[in-house]
Amino acid sequence: MKQEFDSRVTDGAQFHSTRWTLVMTAAQSRAEGGHAALSELCQLYWYPLYCFVRHRGYSPHDAQDLTQGFFLHLLEHRALSRVDRLKGKFRSFLLASLQNYLCNESKRAQSFKRGGGYAFVSMDWEGAENRYRLEPVDHLTAEKIFDARWAMSLLNQVMSNLCEQYKAQHKAPTFEALKVYLGIGDSKGVPSYDEVAKTLEVGVPAVKTLIYRLRKQYTAILREEVGRTVSDPAEIEDEIRALCDALIASEGRMVT
Repeated sequence: MKQEFDSRVTDGAQFHSTRWTLVMTAAQSRAEGGHAALSELCQLYWYPLYCFVRHRGYSPHDAQDLTQGFFLHLLEHRALSRVDRLKGKFRSFLLASLQNYLCNESKRAQSFKRGGGYAFVSMDWEGAENRYRLEPVDHLTAEKIFDARWAMSLLNQVMSNLCEQYKAQHKAPTFEALKVYLGIGDSKGVPSYDEVAKTLEVGVPAVKTLIYRLRKQYTAILREEVGRTVSDPAEIEDEIRALCDALIASEGRMVT
């Protein structure tokens, strides 16, 4: 997490481990790569925002317009004027910005055309609405569901990154055999070490070593991904705890 913004950066992918405030500063100053890097973060975390809007009572059509309009508002720099005063979490910034946006747009929520001619964040609206129909309808507030959804989006991204690392090393079968030991998702039917050893054609001690390495890689990627969304590395542990609390509050009712 030591990477800082470099004005010479020309590809958003090079911002992968850069903290969000630096990405926002780059985007605000229209530095090369800044807009792409901010778009990348938004691409990962748009669904929790859409879910929040739906839980505020908006129809699917209105929620789509408002979510897309919000990102247009954000990525066109109209919401970046306060970046120098911002601290803390990208999650908190986005939610507060969205809440302000909803207040300002309440009288003209229909005025934005979907997409607005922009392709800055690709959104699977049909898939989003199918997922939303499975959301819990109970005592959870829109804010609590937003936090839990954010946590799920982040964990899914961590798993995706970890999978890609194993694929790059031609170890996809190893990842598929061992990922259940990360304790994410349905923990029923976890195979024994002996079963995995037979599948991978290695000894049980080797399986234990592989699981240890997998968990170590997972933790490193988790910290890196969370580090992208806070303004200071010292905030990573607090953010991880907050996201764990959000998942606990949802009592495992979030559908991936």
